[in-house]
Amino acid sequence: MMGGGERNEPQRPQLTVTDVVKETTSLFNLAFPMVITDLIRYSRSIISMLFLGHVGDSELAAGPLAIAYANITGYSVLSGLALGMEPLCSQAFGAGRPKLLSVTLHRCVLFLLLCSLLPISSLWFNISNILTYVVQDPKITSMAHTYLMFSLPDLFTNSLIHPIRIYLRAQGITHPVTLASFAGTCLHLPMNFLLVTKLQLGVAGVAAASAASNFLTLVVVVVYIWARGLHVPTWTAPSRECLTGWGPLLRLAGPSCVSVCLEWWWYEIMFFLCGRLMDPKATVASMGVLIQTTSFIYVFPSSLGFAVSTRVGNELGANRPNLAKLSAKVAVALAFFMALSAAAFAFGVRGVWGRMFTNDEKIVRLTSLALPIVGLCELGNCPQTVACGVLRGSARPSTAANVNLGAFYLVGMPVAVGLGLWIGVGFNGLWIGLLSAQICCAGLLLCVVGTTDWDSQAKRAQALSCAGCEVIPLPPPGSDSEGEEVQPYIIIPVPPNI
Repeated sequence: MMGGGERNEPQRPQLTVTDVVKETTSLFNLAFPMVITDLIRYSRSIISMLFLGHVGDSELAAGPLAIAYANITGYSVLSGLALGMEPLCSQAFGAGRPKLLSVTLHRCVLFLLLCSLLPISSLWFNISNILTYVVQDPKITSMAHTYLMFSLPDLFTNSLIHPIRIYLRAQGITHPVTLASFAGTCLHLPMNFLLVTKLQLGVAGVAAASAASNFLTLVVVVVYIWARGLHVPTWTAPSRECLTGWGPLLRLAGPSCVSVCLEWWWYEIMFFLCGRLMDPKATVASMGVLIQTTSFIYVFPSSLGFAVSTRVGNELGANRPNLAKLSAKVAVALAFFMALSAAAFAFGVRGVWGRMFTNDEKIVRLTSLALPIVGLCELGNCPQTVACGVLRGSARPSTAANVNLGAFYLVGMPVAVGLGLWIGVGFNGLWIGLLSAQICCAGLLLCVVGTTDWDSQAKRAQALSCAGCEVIPLPPPGSDSEGEEVQPYIIIPVPPNI
């Protein structure tokens, strides 16, 4: 039998093919339900786009424009801030400290609700004044404003559903969100048919149907968790404790939000740049179709990125840096396979994809010409997304934020603006700018992951998961082949350099 102080050290270099297969299986078991969840959610987005397209071309342009504004000012912010709790929860679960999960969940929900009620909702109310300077079409601007007003309830829903998903995912629980998303999608189609087709509410009906479907998803996931008792092992009732001790969460939430927003905003800024090109109605509508395409492709590397984030966080929290390193390597290898598959898909559907959304020949032609460039972008996007997941799991969001800033705004944006607006390449020039940003970002992030000192990251994880939390034994997911028990680490809670 091995003693507690030397239980892992002699075995670290002796990883075998069996270990690789087991890690691949662990990643697949985490990622597959998330792929199903995101595909279900994506089908909901496709339904919305199809209803917008059949109402009219102006609605097809206004809907994506409103969604772009909502993403820039709301959804990306909430999603990014929520990711600050991911390393706290995954590392705490791996370290056997369940109380930190529920306390972090309470803090994050309060934080997101405050952000939704104050700055974000104010920006949505003032969309007309802002978009007037971007899109010189008052009809499209008015429709976009209407869409956002009926989407306001989504801010409340997202403020709860994002933290709940992360809270569950840190424990390796993913199926409740999948089932709830399916329930919400079952409501989405009949709601759109009622509000858009029967009641003729246009963009307002599409927005209201989406908000109602998301709210049903939230209700179902909460009821399911409570009914099945999935919360019991890690749950503590909300108390005054969640009003204090926000330091670690805020230090991680800030860079996480910046990292997500810098990339997400770049995509949405392309919508606004389309408004400055010739025939803005066609280019904005085509951009909406292509963003839907990238959203579909993104489902797969995104799910893998979240899976590896959980695995890396759990293993670092359990002080198993060798297994955290193995998880990162396996995930990156899978990401390259996904990248090739995504590029092949984009090339293969370039002749038919646009006609799924509209019969307008201008929109179809623009979409067909840009899809091969979109496919090339995925050669960088898939590895980059998975590498970001590795950095999240090891509580290094500031590194990802710095890389995204340099790649997207110091490399990609000048290329996009130069080719698209100044040189006159037009619509495809914007996508070539994205291609340069994705390749640069992927290269830098893979270098960071490849040079990581995993022993040092494991020590940081112990400090982070110990800070202000009592030690409660809890077996982590993905325990090693010998079923060794995780030892509680008593470390002085010095705040890590995040």
